[in-house]
Amino acid sequence: MISVLIRTLNEQINLPHCLESLSWCDDIVVLDSGSTDQTVQIAEQAGCRVIERRFADESAQLNWASTQIEYKYPWVYCSDADEVLPSDLVGEMKSIALDTTNTNVAYRLRYKNYFMDRWIKHCGIYPVWVLRLYRPEMVRWERIVNCTPVVQGAIGELKGHFHHYSFRKGLAAWVDKHNKYSTNEAIESLRSLSQRKIPWTDLFQLRDPALRRLALKELSFRLPCRGFLRFVYMYFFKAGFLDGVPGYHYCRLLSIYEYLIALKISEIRQQELQGGQGVER
Repeated sequence: MISVLIRTLNEQINLPHCLESLSWCDDIVVLDSGSTDQTVQIAEQAGCRVIERRFADESAQLNWASTQIEYKYPWVYCSDADEVLPSDLVGEMKSIALDTTNTNVAYRLRYKNYFMDRWIKHCGIYPVWVLRLYRPEMVRWERIVNCTPVVQGAIGELKGHFHHYSFRKGLAAWVDKHNKYSTNEAIESLRSLSQRKIPWTDLFQLRDPALRRLALKELSFRLPCRGFLRFVYMYFFKAGFLDGVPGYHYCRLLSIYEYLIALKISEIRQQELQGGQGVER
């Protein structure tokens, strides 16, 4: 009744946990971007359909998956390999798929992020609403990293949470991933600064948290001392200190990530001034 899409790249540590929580699904598509570990073998042994496609950026991969993959069912749940779906969320999604009177074409849900064996409930990262359950023909994606959906139809919200274990492969893997993310966020920052304005009304958007989060991101592109301000905002204003030692370290990590973005913005600008390649904006 629901197909599942999982995008992978060297996920042999995470994938078995993810697939175990998806044992109810008989149409799992693993879209792999050239794994060199046992990811593909694990997926095939679990009965998944494996499709190989070179990764360009997040939105390009998701848009291709929506238009080029033939799913068994009209509803698709998109999961990362480091995520686990609890039974209450699965039951909720099945009820939606069976409801013939449902007029929504997509659903947002929240997640619980785990670090140092603890759910990081504060730090300003909960609740974050992400769109995961959708009819693929009704959604397209924008931005090259942390992409945002553009939905042609009504959007609902799920009560259940999925669990996110972004540090299961270790701190070095997290740092490596966010080093790459920071480059793409720097490119998006520069595009925003040159092409877009701050959507001030969306900053006070209460009915659509995704729009509010995007507006906050647009504002952050224009603030000085981004890394320092991110730490102050997460640790003090959003009460990250309530998450104890894991909360402190997590706030520090995300402030470093924000600092990297700011440094790379300066680097790209310097390259452009010197007649270098820069970025396409």
